[in-house]
Amino acid sequence: MDARFTAFLDRAESVLARLEPLLPAQRPNIDWGHTLAARWQRDGRSGYLMPLEVSLDIRLSDLIGVDQQRDQLGRNTHQFISGMPANHALLWGSRGTGKSSLVRALLAEHAGQGLRLIEIERDHLADLPRVVEQLQKLEQRFILFCDDLSFEAGEGDYRVLKSVLDGSLEQAPDNVLLYATSNRRHLVPEKQSDNENWKMVDGELHPNEAVEDKIALSDRFGLWLSFYPFSQEHFLNVVEHWIGQLARPAGLRWQRNEELDILAVRWATGRGNRNGRCAYQFARYWVGLQLLEQK
Repeated sequence: MDARFTAFLDRAESVLARLEPLLPAQRPNIDWGHTLAARWQRDGRSGYLMPLEVSLDIRLSDLIGVDQQRDQLGRNTHQFISGMPANHALLWGSRGTGKSSLVRALLAEHAGQGLRLIEIERDHLADLPRVVEQLQKLEQRFILFCDDLSFEAGEGDYRVLKSVLDGSLEQAPDNVLLYATSNRRHLVPEKQSDNENWKMVDGELHPNEAVEDKIALSDRFGLWLSFYPFSQEHFLNVVEHWIGQLARPAGLRWQRNEELDILAVRWATGRGNRNGRCAYQFARYWVGLQLLEQK
């Protein structure tokens, strides 16, 4: 009897082990007093907020050469956390120029004042009403952050986002704001055929309305901030800043000179990018190399 019972328990344990991955993930309870950021996680037809461990090591002072964008978004965020009217913001432009870093730096700046960050993927925008519903009665102020927001022709999720931004179904809570980044200003691509003398194209009886619908999503953002490619001088200034930031805690003595500038420019040319991300990567390479040679 004992042997049969033991065999039964072994089989039951084997079955449970195979079923466990199919069960819904345990949804954590978030203490927003200590949790600074979360990500909306899709789970079947629903979803939940998964807390994130975030690093607050990037500061607004680390963002070189984007003073106007930094100040504008900073003022908008300060209005928001102070309970004043503020706008949803679209940060668009060249890749690697500091759009996402600016949003995360604002979290580091204002986390002590109750600011929190919720990351949501572009493919999960249809869940925005569910996310907002979970946040509207909380005392903290939440920025919903969608990185690299854009849509392909024929996708309809952007209409859900338009409804949420406009509050067409219900008044949006005043403790939720949307910041999005994109590499292009108009989030839904336009075709050349859209503008061919407003002719009927592909059976479209009112092509002007189709074009207006495509560009209307960008209009839902009250604040547009543009980020442009770096000039060579701008790029080298960012390189100098990051080398200083990385060299200081390592005790590395260094000095900017023509040779260093040439190496940095060659690094950027080899990657076809002259932006903040490339500058940071070069700084890590160069500082690491200097420390290695000192051993």
